[in-house]
Amino acid sequence: MANTTFKGPVRAENGFEQISINSSTGAVTTNFDIDTSGNVDAGSGNIASTGALTIRQKIDNSTFNTGSAVTDTLTAAESGTLFTIDGTGDIIVNMPALSTDNPGIWYEFIVTTAVGGGKTVTFVLPGSAVSNWYGALSLMGGTAANPASDVAGDTLTLVNSTVVNSRVKLTCVTDDGTNSTWKAEALASPISTIA
Repeated sequence: MANTTFKGPVRAENGFEQISINSSTGAVTTNFDIDTSGNVDAGSGNIASTGALTIRQKIDNSTFNTGSAVTDTLTAAESGTLFTIDGTGDIIVNMPALSTDNPGIWYEFIVTTAVGGGKTVTFVLPGSAVSNWYGALSLMGGTAANPASDVAGDTLTLVNSTVVNSRVKLTCVTDDGTNSTWKAEALASPISTIA
């Protein structure tokens, strides 16, 4: 195949792939991919730059920050997002559907308006009794801020009256398409629960 030099931008409607071809078998391996949305996948390689890389976390100030009750199901495409939470109404955050593509996806949440009296914010794993949180739950501030461990249950709850600045980080550890395990790190007052 010939080398080609372009003076202008290289454009493609269906993404861009850098590949290698095994000289013995002819098998094609994709080493680097830019999909149609501009997402970059370096496969098992590294991304490096001689210049500055600017990487910013996605912030979502709208989905769970409405001042009323919200139920929403997260997607893998939202992985890495920090969601702000207005706890005025009941909030139900459904985690993505079971999928072998889920391990490694993660989300963060921070309470910007306290969870109301008689209200909760729940994080619910998919399926019924097929997935578990592996939780490290800590009480924010004051004395007795010792973390608690809980490894049985599919619903993590920020209880009523959870204060501003309480936070949760959730990461999918395993998912075989039938069962999943998620790591949950919660720092809140009052302390969060898993059931």
